[in-house]
Amino acid sequence: MSAGLVGSDVRLVERFDLALVDLDGVTYRGHLPVDGAVEALTAARAAQMRVLFVTNNASRAPQVVADQLDGLGIPTGPDEVLTAAQAAATTLRGRLDPGATVLVVGADALRDAVRDQGLVVVDSAEEHPQAVVQGFAPQVGWAELAEAAYAVAEGAWYVASNLDGSLPTVRGYAPGNGALVAAVVTATGIHPHSCGKPSPVLYQIGRERVGASRPLVVGDRLDTDLAGARAAGFPGLHVLTGVSSGRDAVLAPPAMRPSFLGADLGALHVAHPVPHQGDRWWRCGGGAARVDTTGVLELTGPDDLDLLRAACSAAWAFTDAGGQVDPASVPAVGPHTG
Repeated sequence: MSAGLVGSDVRLVERFDLALVDLDGVTYRGHLPVDGAVEALTAARAAQMRVLFVTNNASRAPQVVADQLDGLGIPTGPDEVLTAAQAAATTLRGRLDPGATVLVVGADALRDAVRDQGLVVVDSAEEHPQAVVQGFAPQVGWAELAEAAYAVAEGAWYVASNLDGSLPTVRGYAPGNGALVAAVVTATGIHPHSCGKPSPVLYQIGRERVGASRPLVVGDRLDTDLAGARAAGFPGLHVLTGVSSGRDAVLAPPAMRPSFLGADLGALHVAHPVPHQGDRWWRCGGGAARVDTTGVLELTGPDDLDLLRAACSAAWAFTDAGGQVDPASVPAVGPHTG
């Protein structure tokens, strides 16, 4: 897969048969759908594109997520939701025999996912579990973390639903599963096998579940959604309705770069031009960009998606050739919809 932007002469809904769509910042924001998300997803399904919602959240059951999407006007069944808890449980089942014991640290949704795989949930290291799986739950405390550490130190296989260091709340950012996992890692020196984004596991399981041959990842975070797409070898569409901005995309390292750029989920329904270089400038539509010999990014043209595409191509080419783009020269560029 190309390390740069790619073009598509046809709409993405015609080119890909599955959209692996992130939730917060892409489909909804808080208790409201992102502008245009309902219409874009409805039209995608009408165009025969399968939609699977993928989330690093391991504390909510698929049915709960599906009910929330239903309430937003996006009819969704639990089989159209894939959580990091399910990915972790599927990963455990791939290595353990039915009936194997697993110490679960996390929410009931994670416990249920493990049981659904034919594994036995235990609560103490004294039961000598064959594996430990850890996912976020607000009630996780020292006692649960200690049991996990004891079991991991005794040789239990250590699996984490995800390693997100923080999670957004109405009061700001709070410690996420990665912060709690760090306590066990500090105590044992053993790092877990992670199943959530940016690991490719979640996306690989999603493609296998649907039986898709041409999957597309859609996300708003370069460090999780798009990095996971790169790790899986799937094209990724970066939409600008959430965390990572157009400026972030310009400065993205190769492992986090998207293949396509869009203002929002409406990007599924348009063709995507690819920038071309000529006379030292990268051009796309009415936008042009180049990086001078000192690493300064220069831009000309309307501040739109085409300018962002040109800026990304210029910056990435310069970086891949061994240069370093001056971050101070990179402005906020492209649609600002977040």
